[in-house]
Amino acid sequence: MAKDKTDGRRRSTVNKILRETVQGRSISVEFFRRYAIYIVGLIIMVLCYIGNKYIYQSRQEMVLKLQSDLKDAKTDLVDMSARYNSMVRESHMVAYVDSFNLPLTAPDRPPYVISE
Repeated sequence: MAKDKTDGRRRSTVNKILRETVQGRSISVEFFRRYAIYIVGLIIMVLCYIGNKYIYQSRQEMVLKLQSDLKDAKTDLVDMSARYNSMVRESHMVAYVDSFNLPLTAPDRPPYVISE
């Protein structure tokens, strides 16, 4: 029987809180005055969280862009290095042939296959 009374009190308390909330009486101006510091703090924390998320996303996009640019630069470096090495080899060979006074020159036409 004692259990029924406590359950009845809990239900009436819950009903009272719900009824006051729906009617707009439980959250009053006094509530906001009492907890103003906490409410302002909570709002500032939420704004900081949103700002940090934005900063993180923008920096992440910048890192991805820079990584892409770095890959492009590495590709250009390999290409330029290959061109330079090709030119250096050719000029060294020409100088080497000239040093021995050989009558060799670079061909004007590409080589072709003689069919059998």
